[in-house]
Amino acid sequence: MSDFSQMGARAAGEIAEVLARVDPQHVRRAVDMICSARRIALYGVGREGLMMKGLAMRLFHLGLDAHVVGEMTTPPLGAGDLLIVSAGPGGFSTVTALLGVARNAGAHTLCVTARPEGESARAAEAVLRLPAQTMADDLPDGTRSVSVLPMGSLFEGVQYVAFELLVLALRDRLGETAQTMRDRHTNLE
Repeated sequence: MSDFSQMGARAAGEIAEVLARVDPQHVRRAVDMICSARRIALYGVGREGLMMKGLAMRLFHLGLDAHVVGEMTTPPLGAGDLLIVSAGPGGFSTVTALLGVARNAGAHTLCVTARPEGESARAAEAVLRLPAQTMADDLPDGTRSVSVLPMGSLFEGVQYVAFELLVLALRDRLGETAQTMRDRHTNLE
């Protein structure tokens, strides 16, 4: 169990180190885009997609019109709307395609990524860079350290914490409280 505790401390430290390197201007831009959006759709693949679903849920708790791409109730996007996508390693073909659809419909676009030079990230209007290890760079090559967490888990862990911090910033900006958020939580559990 001491190895478990030590690995946990190392993983938490790695997440804190990444969060310390997030550009506050990227966070402000994301908050501005979310607050000014009429409706918001979110998308990601794999485990990144799970983190995006978690963010969609919190945006809903904040009283925003938030939806997960692929769900049957996701409305079409257009002018005044926002598509938020995740592409940790910089690009996924589905993410890039959806960015094109949203842009052509007049929606704003935001990409959460570790690699802003990637295809999907470049296709977005704005980027929220979370400079963490992803599956694109999880193998040691002698020039960088590798996270204690496997594959792209550091990026996904950073996403979870960064999104919750983003929600706190949004809560303050929107004048919401813990209680108003709780009031929107489902009672069907």
